[in-house]
Amino acid sequence: MIEHIDPRFENWNQDKTAIDDDYQSQSSAVVADELLRASTLLADRFDSVKHDQWQRRGFRSDGSVFTIKTIAQYLLHDPVHHLWDVGADAP
Repeated sequence: MIEHIDPRFENWNQDKTAIDDDYQSQSSAVVADELLRASTLLADRFDSVKHDQWQRRGFRSDGSVFTIKTIAQYLLHDPVHHLWDVGADAP
């Protein structure tokens, strides 16, 4: 979204991905390590966003619009939401 003006993104079906990638059989220790590395890369990427870039838009395949700011907010919300889903204590 920083490199392209109004990019379009295909819909991602998280339920299908969970089945296709056999999430249930994955090692939780490996997944935790992968999440830690990915979250560090994501934090670094967000650190590089300049003030005026937070409002840059992207479009989902259904035409709905989001910005770098709103996708960042969603990415902060989603893990907490999933902790609640599994009955874990969430901040």
